[in-house]
Amino acid sequence: MIIYGASLSPYVRKAVAFANEKGIDVDHKNRMPGAEDEEFRECSPFGKIPGMRDGDYCLGDSTAIATYIEAKHPDPALIPADPEARGKVMWFDEFADTIFVAVGGTIFFNRVVATMMGQEPDEAAAVKAETETLPPVLAYIEKALADGREWLVGDGLTLADISVASPFKNLDYGRAKIDWDAYPRTKAYKDRILGRDSFAQLLAMDAAMVGG
Repeated sequence: MIIYGASLSPYVRKAVAFANEKGIDVDHKNRMPGAEDEEFRECSPFGKIPGMRDGDYCLGDSTAIATYIEAKHPDPALIPADPEARGKVMWFDEFADTIFVAVGGTIFFNRVVATMMGQEPDEAAAVKAETETLPPVLAYIEKALADGREWLVGDGLTLADISVASPFKNLDYGRAKIDWDAYPRTKAYKDRILGRDSFAQLLAMDAAMVGG
């Protein structure tokens, strides 16, 4: 299986880690969004990352890729069959992909990507996201982990955990100022999930580019 996309993307991180948790041999090919690469564009016609190729089958979008992998490789189960549990997993996946990534993306873009691209960063936008938009997101995750819960849904790792943990590294890279004393469960949770072997190679690639 080939997964195309830059390791710094939370969506690519999520798709590759999900496949790794399934024990799939992934050939990760680093591609930037919009790359004019024929093989990549066959899998992602609009240049979004990630794209995936499995034999002759191509697919784009991290959630679509995870859903496909789950159906083809059902063990270990990372998307529950139980309707209520599955609904919650898909909610957390959507929450991560839209709400969380958007907040973290503002910080990450203005403190990392803008400089890489030779653009003028908007530090005021980064600070506003850091001080106004991010705290409610972290408070929501902290509440979801109440009562000593180790996982967001059920009693084991699911797509929900992979999806929610993935954007945290971009906060680190963007030097987000976070009062972790206010979110102790979230801090322990994100460190534990991102410390799994499934994330290790991707995070090593990131460290070579941005450190941390």
